[in-house]
Amino acid sequence: MSAAADAILAARRARGILAPLGGDAPQDFATGYAVQHEVAEALGAVPPAGFKIGATTRQMQAYLGLAGPAAGFVPAGSVNPSGAAFRRADFLDPGVECEIGVRLGRDLPFGPCTREQAAAAVAEVFPAIEIVERRYGDLATLGTPTLIADQVFHASGVLGAPVADWRSLDLGAARGEFRIGGKVVGSGHGRDLLGHPLEALAWLAGSGAAEVFGGLKAGQVVWLGSVTPPIWLEGVLEGPGEVEAGFDLLGVARLRFT
Repeated sequence: MSAAADAILAARRARGILAPLGGDAPQDFATGYAVQHEVAEALGAVPPAGFKIGATTRQMQAYLGLAGPAAGFVPAGSVNPSGAAFRRADFLDPGVECEIGVRLGRDLPFGPCTREQAAAAVAEVFPAIEIVERRYGDLATLGTPTLIADQVFHASGVLGAPVADWRSLDLGAARGEFRIGGKVVGSGHGRDLLGHPLEALAWLAGSGAAEVFGGLKAGQVVWLGSVTPPIWLEGVLEGPGEVEAGFDLLGVARLRFT
């Protein structure tokens, strides 16, 4: 195993900030995804239960200093039903994201992919929430390849109920409203995700994540990206409370921190 993967796993075991990896850091995106695959193997997550896509909005790209999206594998333990409860103490400086998710009904091989090809592979669409962790210091010093190696902030998540007859819906027009502790903290639309949520899935099929994990597989779930910036709980939710991602066309996903 590479020194970079060892350092990432050690930081997780210690539940501490991942320091810049210096000379051990992956130097490009391809190497970052290769290290991410090593991390997945060490965690018993190959093949993964799915993927998350980060920085699918211009707002998030600016926030992270990225020119485009980045993806991370999702282990089986991250796939939880709406209404699940989580101990806040189990996470390092957690935040949440208001997402649109899909479950694949057929494989999508690694390589160039159109929105139409991506849509044909989708079995279900649902509202979702991703739990992320602020486990980095200065992102510019850490470097994007290391961010990719460490799953791009991913910690866990929940999936709402699949929406009926999703192919009749304009997913780009779907409006999501994010509530924490009953208060609206952000909103956005499906079109904020690379112009359309399924453009994000098409991007994933041609990404370095799809390459190292051998393509996207039937049954996997994908968090396509957040229609709002990450909402860090510190200063927003100090004690126990509920997080709700409500989409006018897709329904609601909820989780609770205890």
